[in-house]
Parts: sequence; structure tokens; C-alpha cells
Amino acid sequence: MLRLASFNVNSIRRRAPHVRRLLERHQPDLLFLQELKCKTEEFPATEFEGSGYRIQAIGQPGGRNGVAVLGRVEFEITGDALPGEAEDDHARFVSIRAAGMEAAGIYLPNGNSGGEAGFQYKLRWMERLRDWMAARLDNFMPVAVLGDFNVCPTEADLSPGALPATDALVHPESRARFRAMTHLGMTDSLRALHPGDAPFTYWDYGPAFNMNRGLRIDHALLSPELAERLTGCGVDTVARSEDQPSDHAPVWVELR
Repeated sequence: MLRLASFNVNSIRRRAPHVRRLLERHQPDLLFLQELKCKTEEFPATEFEGSGYRIQAIGQPGGRNGVAVLGRVEFEITGDALPGEAEDDHARFVSIRAAGMEAAGIYLPNGNSGGEAGFQYKLRWMERLRDWMAARLDNFMPVAVLGDFNVCPTEADLSPGALPATDALVHPESRARFRAMTHLGMTDSLRALHPGDAPFTYWDYGPAFNMNRGLRIDHALLSPELAERLTGCGVDTVARSEDQPSDHAPVWVELR
């Protein structure tokens, strides 16, 4: 068995205890984190000493973005930035080679800030991610991509009326680019195993969680070889119900 997980922590320095408890509950072989909100050197690595996990963090100055991977299996870093746009200096992507596959952890741009330029950046980022996937699929490489995609793929992936139709998370162009990834042959794990009731992964602060007024924007996409091995997938709502939680809940997948 191989267990992969993803968690948008909304500040690793605030949520390190939440991550430690997640590691204890699920014991993932690989855990991808997003929205670290710290520089690389500020990642609280000492919080995970003795956990058995090796950590690779990619932070960003200014307290924005940031991704990391924690592994209790051997892994090799294959990329610390998404190819295709040299001037893009956001810390939103990390890829590794481990357990006979290539896996990436992503923090896809929200697209609602920065006006039209911010939305176009989101769309270009999605196109670049599709190209990254396609290049590996063309070489018959098993691929997994996990993280915060900031896209509700269908109307079933958000509470009715939770977002206006113009929001970048539900915009037709965002959804079209998500479909372009699945049309490559990538399987949306949660939707595959929960076709009628894929759980939400994000709830705004306030009463939204207790009312289950949420969004499904954190995903785990698997290439055909890995999708055939998929035996379990879920959302750890325990993390969202803890004190001072992230507004996201972790997603996990299990492969035989």
C-alpha cells in the first residue's frame, strides 16, 4: 500500500501541530503541503524532528504561497517550479520521483485577485500544468498531482449559491482547463470513488463548516496506471474541526 496526502495549511507556522496530528492519524508515505506563508528557511522543521519524515520546503518572501513535501519513503526532487514561464517566481509547485512514479504538489493560483491579469495568470498556469502532465503521460510515466487546484470542477462541487458564476473558481474557462487535464487520462480520485457525493475540502471561516457550506477545490489526479491501483480516497474533516484550523481539510488517497 502507498498512501498520498495533500493539505493546504494556510500558514505552516500556525498549523504545524495540525500537520503532526495528521501524520499520526494517516501515516501517509508522502504528504504535500500548500500555502506555507513563509520563507524556505522559516519552515518549522524542528516541529517534525523524530517523526521519521524527510522535509523539502519551497517558501517565498513576503509571506505568500509556498509548498512542501514530507516523505517517509525515499524521494528525489525533480522540480521546484512549474516550467513554461521563466518570470513566474511564485512558490506553487514541487515535483518528486518516488515509489516508481512522479508526483507533484501544487498550489494553483486563485485567479480572483489582480483583475484580468490575475485571472489570465491562473489560466496560463493551468495550461502549463496540463503540458507538464502530458509530457509525462506521453512517456508512459505513472503520475500523481495533488494539491489546491482552486477550481470547483462542476456545480456539484460547491454548495448552491456559494460563489457567483463570475468567480475564478467556477468560471467556465477554469473548468475547461481542469477538464483538459482529466481528458489526458488523469482520474479525479475523489469523484471516481464518490461519484454522487464527493465531499467538500474547503469551508470559509465562521459558520460554513458546521453548515457544510463548502467547496471541493483540493484534488488528487492520477494517471491510468495509478488509478488502477486506487483503493481509497477521502477528506480528513477532523483537521477542519480542530481548534484554530486551516480553512481547508486534507485529502488522502491509497494505492495498492
